[in-house]
Amino acid sequence: MTNADRRKFSVTHQSGDLGGSTLVGKAIKSSVDDDASQGGVARLDYIEYSKFRASLNQSGAFAWSEVPLKNSVKLPQIFWGVGRGWDEANVWALERTLAGSTNVDTVKRNFKHLLTYARFLEATSEDWRHFPVSKEDQPLRKFRAFLIEQRDCGEIKSSTAANCIGAIIQFYRYVQLKGLIDSSKPLWEDRIAIVNRHDSTGFKRTILRLASELSIPNRSLIGDVLEDGLLPIDCEQMSQLLRYTSENETIDFHYMLSCGFFTGARIGSIVSFTVDSIRNAREDPLAPGLFRIAVGPGTGISTKFSVSGEIFIPSALLIDLQAYARSTHRLLREAKAGANHKNLLFLSRSGKPYSVATVNTVNFECRKSASAAGLKSLSQFTFHQSRATFGTWFMSLLLESGSKTDALRIVRDAMLHRSESTTLGYISFLENSKSKIYAASAFNAAFTGIKIPIKPNEIRE
Repeated sequence: MTNADRRKFSVTHQSGDLGGSTLVGKAIKSSVDDDASQGGVARLDYIEYSKFRASLNQSGAFAWSEVPLKNSVKLPQIFWGVGRGWDEANVWALERTLAGSTNVDTVKRNFKHLLTYARFLEATSEDWRHFPVSKEDQPLRKFRAFLIEQRDCGEIKSSTAANCIGAIIQFYRYVQLKGLIDSSKPLWEDRIAIVNRHDSTGFKRTILRLASELSIPNRSLIGDVLEDGLLPIDCEQMSQLLRYTSENETIDFHYMLSCGFFTGARIGSIVSFTVDSIRNAREDPLAPGLFRIAVGPGTGISTKFSVSGEIFIPSALLIDLQAYARSTHRLLREAKAGANHKNLLFLSRSGKPYSVATVNTVNFECRKSASAAGLKSLSQFTFHQSRATFGTWFMSLLLESGSKTDALRIVRDAMLHRSESTTLGYISFLENSKSKIYAASAFNAAFTGIKIPIKPNEIRE
């Protein structure tokens, strides 16, 4: 990072125990979070913080003197996509760290959740201070619904959703207390939660804690699910959705969704696809019509856990993406992009990279309009289900034509699974689904006397 890129942050803090002297914190070093490389979206920086006391020396001149710290403090700070700091949040981090009542690691974890909220606000063009009378229009409640959706589709763990909304609620309590937001009306309703516990001697203890109505219970998903708690959609639903997006959504989103269904790539990988990666895709020597794209460190395409590998892409989709890369629609966006982003396949109207939050928001709006248009079965569809659909479909085809061992290896490599146990989940899911079809048929026959016909090709042996 160059000196021009270094960020400085200063806050004046009145401290009674120092006789009203002023403490000013300055960033002497800054390190940018990995996601900041995308540019144009909120980012999390870490600065090394030092304290200075303002006072008058013996000659009456104004002077600064550094106040020694017991340990070096790496203070988290959030900056909006436009480069302006989120002052209220950054002061919150400063006060909690200086007070010493909160572990700095806890502050850092809270700020990662705040970063998620900041990016959601940017993607939806919402103001975090906006609390209209209509609760459904309040950005905080919209974010809560977004987290629940992400949890239900398996994008995030239940504990992550609960901790994330908890951190945001803490922040709002702070700004209310400090008068940094209109507190003339309550932002939500609180309730007293009673927690009963027994101490080491066996005596019952009752703990009272303040709980918000916006809290998200930490509950795990139950039932047959795949990696990240996902469920696939069937072929007919996929066809209906892609037909709808081709006719009603932007060409960018349609191709992103197509990539999800036919490559199994995660959103973070899809938004980082490059023009070069599409041009340089190589055909698999053992599977004509199926091409491979290198992903991971050194390729420019992001992967979860920075895993290196190759993903499959069918020739029909590859041809479409190559044509899209040369289209006037995309070239006009490339002309607006910065030097570091011109090679990205998907760019926004302003020439900036798409973020995962933006794509999820577009998907949320798409499924609402699709449901209103009659596609009711897709009312709960999430983008990440495209990955589960690809994995299930691909595994099913391979099991038909080869051994379970070969199918396991090919799907594991295609979906960049770090552990074979994740891939085995797809085989277990298919086997359980087959058993449930048989069970449902027997149940129906026993209670209604009507046998459900099962076609041979519907059951995978």
